[in-house]
Amino acid sequence: MARAALGPRSALRLRTTKSDKNAKNAKPGAPAKPESKARKPESKPRKPESKPRPARRERHVMPFPIRLLAMLCAFGFMVAFAVVLARLTLEPSPASVSLAHTNLHPGRSLKAYLDQPALRDAVKQIGGNLLLGVPFGILVPVVAPRARGLLRVLLLTAVVMLLVEFAQGALITGRAFDIDDVILNTSGALIGYVLLGRRLGRAVHARERLPRRSAKKKAGDA
Repeated sequence: MARAALGPRSALRLRTTKSDKNAKNAKPGAPAKPESKARKPESKPRKPESKPRPARRERHVMPFPIRLLAMLCAFGFMVAFAVVLARLTLEPSPASVSLAHTNLHPGRSLKAYLDQPALRDAVKQIGGNLLLGVPFGILVPVVAPRARGLLRVLLLTAVVMLLVEFAQGALITGRAFDIDDVILNTSGALIGYVLLGRRLGRAVHARERLPRRSAKKKAGDA
């Protein structure tokens, strides 16, 4: 009977909730605390928007009259060089008919030049072909701005010299196609470009980037 009498009380104790305990512990006159607050979803921090960079305009460092004069001088030298090149490579040489042979193997003619007993003849052959390519490396970056760059200059020189050698072998008496001449001419263009052509091309066609006036005004207003 005692256990049965205690049963309902224990059940009532178990059914008491936390809210009842909070109500008992609360001081009289104090506002009741809400049971639970709805958590607001945490907003992710926004990344600062990147400001658009002001557009820039380009201006040539060297004044236009000086650039034009430099290009005209380079063009004149190029024409003069083309005339000299044609006279040296495209003139018939009947006395050399028995000596001219087509060479498609790189290094064969160079070995023949170096095997000559007279050092002067070897220097003349090798040095002459090198000097024929030097003006390409110097003048092409000034005359043709789009052809600036080492690879472009070398490619242009190789193409021109290949055409000259093909014309020699097919049309000119006493001349023959020689791949070593193309190699030497292209090497000469490399020397001319490294020594002087690169600097001249940059000096004549160099540009300076300047901000636009509208961007300056906006910055001043801000």
